[in-house]
Amino acid sequence: MSEIILRGKELDRLLIMNRVKNKDLTMKEAGILLGLSCRQVGRLKKRIESMGNEGVHSLNKGGNRRIKEELRVSVVEILKNPLYEGFGPTLMSEYLKEKEGIRLSREKVRQMMMEEGLWKGRARRKARIHQSRERRPRFGELVQIDGSYHRWFEDRGTGCCLLVAVDDATSKIIGLRFCESETTLDYMALVKEHLERFGRPITYYCDRHSIFKTTRQNSADGRVQDTQFKRALGELGIELICANSPQAKGRVERANQTLQDRLIKWMRIQKIVTMEEANKCVDLFIQDYNGKFGVVPEKAFDAHRPLNCSGESLENSLSIQTSRKLSKNLEFSFENQIYQIQTKTKGYRLRQKNLKVCGCMDGGVKVFDQNELLAYKVIEKSSKTLVVDYKNINCVVDGFVQDSHLKEVSG
Repeated sequence: MSEIILRGKELDRLLIMNRVKNKDLTMKEAGILLGLSCRQVGRLKKRIESMGNEGVHSLNKGGNRRIKEELRVSVVEILKNPLYEGFGPTLMSEYLKEKEGIRLSREKVRQMMMEEGLWKGRARRKARIHQSRERRPRFGELVQIDGSYHRWFEDRGTGCCLLVAVDDATSKIIGLRFCESETTLDYMALVKEHLERFGRPITYYCDRHSIFKTTRQNSADGRVQDTQFKRALGELGIELICANSPQAKGRVERANQTLQDRLIKWMRIQKIVTMEEANKCVDLFIQDYNGKFGVVPEKAFDAHRPLNCSGESLENSLSIQTSRKLSKNLEFSFENQIYQIQTKTKGYRLRQKNLKVCGCMDGGVKVFDQNELLAYKVIEKSSKTLVVDYKNINCVVDGFVQDSHLKEVSG
């Protein structure tokens, strides 16, 4: 028979229960001394009668929320799956519920991940105070747009840019578009998708990128020129506001951080490796994201307005527009190419005339004499020195590195 060691509280319990057994104390008096109810004293008495002095030990069966060992082992196997590498406790608990049918709290998942060395607690960062701004009351009054450069496809593809449009009133994502870098035409494509789906918003809110704001001036009157993007929005009756700091458009900046965590892992599970695949499937992610993070606007009235132009007119507005003067040979230069106007007559009326040239989102070019669309052919193409800004330089160099690597492999 093994030796039983009793200390402190357990020894007091045994002595008091022996007095109850000898009828020196009643159950009620023993309960007062032990701080237990009569029912608890009765259970303790039965345990001692059946188990002997060992019955005085507290039976630690664990709490009601304690998970079974078999379930714990299966969850740990899932946590160690390479597919879920880098998942945080919150996102992991959501995927366990949605994909595996296992309901565990975020805190329980966090504890299990820390025990297995899959997650480390993070020190709380010193808070930086920025005055908050009230949301706009209606959906469509203010839409924040921004571009986020990241390795969105991890090691499965090259880095690229994600253009994001977030509604200020609801925090809902109303547009996502993957592209190689931030360009005017890519932002116009994002706006076109937004307009065709919801209508015209009141205002777009953006940073001070040269796509949105420029300091160039006209030589004639000294006025600051509009960018192509602002000119296009002006034709559509939409205002453009530039923020003075990233914190001013914090809604879309915080969305970028969430997307860099959740969207990357979602595309990993969906096995998406190219921008084309991502742009086709991203609506599924947007629907799930808005269901979790979207809020109800203060006013239910939708501030979006109907489109005031047809499809072709919308494409013409959302294009790179410039003016070119025709030579005597009915030729002009645009984007490092020579264009020759084709006419059924000799075209004397077009000589030395200023034409409107539109570079469209699909890569095509349209030439207008006032409202008349002119036919043309491209007769020459020459080399051109690239000019890029600091945000796009990495993407351009990555392209050169990839081309160089392919040439070495093929050589």
